Amino acid sequence: MIVVFFLRVSLLASIVGSICGIGGGVIIKPVLDAMNVMSVSCISFLSGCTVLTMSVVSVYKNMRAGKKLNLRIATLLAVGAAVGGVAGKMMFEAVKASVGNENFVGMVQAIVLIGVTGITFVYTIFKKKIHTLTLNNAVVCVIVGLVLGIMSSFLGIGGGPINLMVLGFLFSMSTKESALASLYIIVFSQVTSLVQTVVTGTIPPVQLSYLVLMVIGGLLGGTIGSRINKKIEDEKVDKLFMALMFIIICINIYNTYKFAVAL
Repeated sequence: MIVVFFLRVSLLASIVGSICGIGGGVIIKPVLDAMNVMSVSCISFLSGCTVLTMSVVSVYKNMRAGKKLNLRIATLLAVGAAVGGVAGKMMFEAVKASVGNENFVGMVQAIVLIGVTGITFVYTIFKKKIHTLTLNNAVVCVIVGLVLGIMSSFLGIGGGPINLMVLGFLFSMSTKESALASLYIIVFSQVTSLVQTVVTGTIPPVQLSYLVLMVIGGLLGGTIGSRINKKIEDEKVDKLFMALMFIIICINIYNTYKFAVAL
């Protein structure tokens, strides 16, 4: 039963994540936290591996199909995100070590996710009325990517909704262009985060079968999601995204309460 559960969670989250460009980790992390199936560290690691797999597949499929992407801006953001991925992982390990209580770490992650998804939800509703910017400065792009990478790695969500909001507001990207750029950035931040985890020997005690199933789910989800993304309009992507944000906010409110009670 647990095997089917892990495959379904990773597959469905990766499909939606690929369509919207949110990585899927923002779904996987809070859902597994709510189910209380394993430690916060294990969930963050599994989520990161799944998101990386899905993002690589989605970016490859979309680029091969000729999808529009400003490579200069996306690469500068990705470079910053790669550094941010390392910094975010260090922050996660530092907070966990200093507190010594994974329930507290989980509570902090849930609270931050509520804030991030809440702001993004409101932005998405009113984005047609918001005047967006078109940043081009290389240093600024790297700094923005750095912040995105730190949040991505620390929260164990891959990139999440914050990427789409930032890409839309600061770089005036369309919904689908933001989704592809977000996945492109996620690849870099998750690769550096994973390499750091392996090099520092901080891989949590994850059951191999769970890891394999989650990665398979990410692979299939990225493939299916990229195909669906080609066929649907920006407005439908936005509606799916907003519905998802509302559900994620509700789950994270529950997780905050659950972790707080367990302290």
